[in-house]
Amino acid sequence: MSSSAHYLNPSDAADRLGISQKALRLYEQRGLITPVRTAAGWRTYGPADMARAGEIAALRALGLSLAQVARVLKGDAQELAPALAAHQARLEMEARRIAETVEKVRILRAGLAGGEPPRMQELARLARPACEVVATFELPWPWGGERFELRDVRAINYIIGPLGSGKTRFAKAIAEHLPGAIFVDLDRAANDAADARARMETDPVLKQRVEQALAWLVEEGATATPALTALLVAIEAEDTQMPVIDMIEQGLDQASQEAIAAYLRNRGPAARPLFIMTRSTAILDLGAVGRDEAIILCPANHSPPSRVAPIPGAPGYEAVATCLAAPEVRARTEGVIAWRPQVA
Repeated sequence: MSSSAHYLNPSDAADRLGISQKALRLYEQRGLITPVRTAAGWRTYGPADMARAGEIAALRALGLSLAQVARVLKGDAQELAPALAAHQARLEMEARRIAETVEKVRILRAGLAGGEPPRMQELARLARPACEVVATFELPWPWGGERFELRDVRAINYIIGPLGSGKTRFAKAIAEHLPGAIFVDLDRAANDAADARARMETDPVLKQRVEQALAWLVEEGATATPALTALLVAIEAEDTQMPVIDMIEQGLDQASQEAIAAYLRNRGPAARPLFIMTRSTAILDLGAVGRDEAIILCPANHSPPSRVAPIPGAPGYEAVATCLAAPEVRARTEGVIAWRPQVA
């Protein structure tokens, strides 16, 4: 090691790259990078490691699986074709959104020049175009029937809370009141696996989508199981506009959970929004939450559910962190539920 100043510890390396330390460890596990170890055995990342990790992160941002990343780094550029096509579609969609916003600004300016000042409601929508109310409903028990407004639905919306917080009832209320939403319960693997296969046999398009997704996930390290297939059918079915999924980690091992988390982030610009309940750190990595993701916390004290920013120190952040557990811990408590005592 020529100069220790040129080597970074995992925390600093992850911050510099804009990724999580978990992602760095995953790159290492797949043999994509080999950080230098200090005499005490600590990982350090030199200039070459950082350059390679940056390349991997960029390819991952384009939607490539780790196996595809490995092939691209070995010179197989054809793996980039579908990823670049999807990225182009995302950029074109964003360009259309910006063009629409520019046109709204032009109209407001023209009206202002003609003596017609814009209404405050128009200005508010211009400043916060994604914050309009999309559903309003009364919260179920254990809340007191408070009115709840669901705003700003993101590509991935995590629902989290401790046992007994009411998060399952809250998720069902979202599925009931949000147009096009459907609740996907815990019995999907046990009871719906046969239904999933039957649906794929009668729907060639769905079958192709599920098989492509499953192939991507297996390359990412997932295990092909009935639970995973049933989950993919729920996500990919055209007649499911917005799945609300109960404990998405149910029946999935750690590698499969990590793979499905990566898959959900790489679905492309036209993917429908998802609401997913989880208490797994493999699914909800607080250090990797992106701008198209939102966290909704159902507090233990039955205060109304609220959005929590994935920033240490933000209101509710510590409560979210304490609800999460590693997959092996979640496996030990699988099936544990909170129940409401009967009033005598």
